[in-house]
Amino acid sequence: MSSTKELHIKSIADVNEFLQLEKPLHPLVTVFFGGCAFENLPQFGRGLDDLKFVNDLYFITMNGNQSGAFNYGGNSYDYESDSITFIGPNQVFNFPIQYHDQNEERWGLIFHPDLIREHELGNQIKEYTFFDYDSNEALILDANGKKVLRGLMNKIFIELNQSFDKYTDDIIIQNLGSIFKYSSRYYDAQFQERSNSNQYFARELELFLEDYFSSESLAKKGLPSINQCGEAMNLSGSYLSDLLKKETGKSTKEHIYDMFIDKTKTLLLNSKESISEIAYKFGFQYPQHFSSLFKLKTGMSPSDFRKRNRGI
Repeated sequence: MSSTKELHIKSIADVNEFLQLEKPLHPLVTVFFGGCAFENLPQFGRGLDDLKFVNDLYFITMNGNQSGAFNYGGNSYDYESDSITFIGPNQVFNFPIQYHDQNEERWGLIFHPDLIREHELGNQIKEYTFFDYDSNEALILDANGKKVLRGLMNKIFIELNQSFDKYTDDIIIQNLGSIFKYSSRYYDAQFQERSNSNQYFARELELFLEDYFSSESLAKKGLPSINQCGEAMNLSGSYLSDLLKKETGKSTKEHIYDMFIDKTKTLLLNSKESISEIAYKFGFQYPQHFSSLFKLKTGMSPSDFRKRNRGI
């Protein structure tokens, strides 16, 4: 019978305790190599089918050539090639107990948000949206990419294994920032390589938005969210938005607003409905919010647009 054990990972100490590693060398960051035979850990035993984690940390894991499955964000990701998975705080994920062999090509780097909170990287990390991607949107690495990221991770490992001084945290954070930048570069290349399939998602989004703006959901729920659009494409909202940005130059939110403005202009010019009635059609509870958004995107209020283009 299947059973699930839930573990809330709040600190680096929690990670080391779970993996039965020695006391962390640094309270806010750790590095580990190889796979983990989870079923051999006595705190869980062989009777468990999977482990569920509630997470407060950042995880960067290189999955290596070892076959396996990693469930995250409602998807199951089978990996048989080198890939990097990024997980941010407030995520829930689970590792089915399927790992038996230690594999030096697998490694992990885990850090607490407090490590970078007071540094510039603490604000910049919000730009690295791959921490919000689903597991089936992992970063696939070639030999050069794997070598580069492994090298940066090794530099952090070296810092953790020597005497700490006033430079330690800055060097660790500098290398973390480089990992993020290189990962962004490699994701850009991955998007470019998959341009044909990306065009499919751009077309599918337009069809989804057309259907949504013609449905009752618009008046009841308002404009669709980025996550709704992603779910319609079987992608995370963040991945879809980044994909579209590379393919079309516009994020998912910009595509939503473009459709909103186009539909609004049509109603303003071709119907006698009041501004308030049109606002309610788009799910706005307060017409002034509708007018503010329209003006923000067009530079004029809905009433001014109607007057100017109807020659009133």
